[in-house]
Amino acid sequence: MAQTDGLTPPREAPGQPRVSKLVLLGSGSVGKSSLVLRYVKDDFKSVLPTVGCAFFTKVVDLGASSLKLEIWDTAGQEKYHSVCHLYFRGANAALLVYDITRKDSFHKAQQWLADLEKELHPGEGVVMLVGNKTDLGEQREVTFQEGKEFAESNKLLFMETSAKLNLQVSEVFSTVAQELLQREARQSHSAQGEAAVVLNASPAPQAKCCAR
Repeated sequence: MAQTDGLTPPREAPGQPRVSKLVLLGSGSVGKSSLVLRYVKDDFKSVLPTVGCAFFTKVVDLGASSLKLEIWDTAGQEKYHSVCHLYFRGANAALLVYDITRKDSFHKAQQWLADLEKELHPGEGVVMLVGNKTDLGEQREVTFQEGKEFAESNKLLFMETSAKLNLQVSEVFSTVAQELLQREARQSHSAQGEAAVVLNASPAPQAKCCAR
């Protein structure tokens, strides 16, 4: 199974999409598995709690480019918390998912962010905060503004979704994939610029010995 460090993807065969590792983190029953199933299989159904981690793949077509996401859906139960750290090491991106009808799940997403930051260097990965279950808006405990402000203060992407109604689900994954490719392009451009500076550097002047 291909896993990557930071944003550097493994070498792919010509014509093959680049590969990035995406992990879903959050409390139990916030809808992480439902989001993945809706995105990958366009299906929504009641699912049993994830045990350990579930794995999916999906190729995101972004027009001129494509990206293969290796999606790791981690268990949200507290007893699996320590195990989940093993799955998000080396991740290129993460979705921090909470249930908009449960304030405690919003606080838990913030804790997951702290854990994630221990594994990723600042600016190394793409992280999106996702407020799920907007179909239950009348039971909302976390406002859109609360989610947006927390995301902005921590430089995260942010979106609200409904896996049940298929609202904003594909947009979440495509936005993350687009950001991954854009960051990779910027890093590549920066690396090429640094190489050009080195190649065009003038040779150091040679010391001349004084004549006697």
